[in-house]
Amino acid sequence: MHIASIGIDIGRTTFHLVALDSHGGIVIRRKFSRKAVLAYTAKLARSLIGMETCGGAHYLARIIREQGHEVRLIPGQFVKSYGKSNKNDNLSV
Repeated sequence: MHIASIGIDIGRTTFHLVALDSHGGIVIRRKFSRKAVLAYTAKLARSLIGMETCGGAHYLARIIREQGHEVRLIPGQFVKSYGKSNKNDNLSV
């Protein structure tokens, strides 16, 4: 299982993580608490992780960068248009 990129949707109490392979196929789709997502990403091989920018995202990004991953924060203005097309929070593709 090779993971090319990971998307994390940050919620208040639960986070949704979706990992994609190099062809865009879903490899992992799981729901975590904050503590559990940090423990899980620590076990993964280094990869690109994207998440929406918000107050908690900067803290989470710092911790994940310390684990060796490359983190990119996406401004909310670009995420809002994704939500308008009737997508839900579990990052369905």
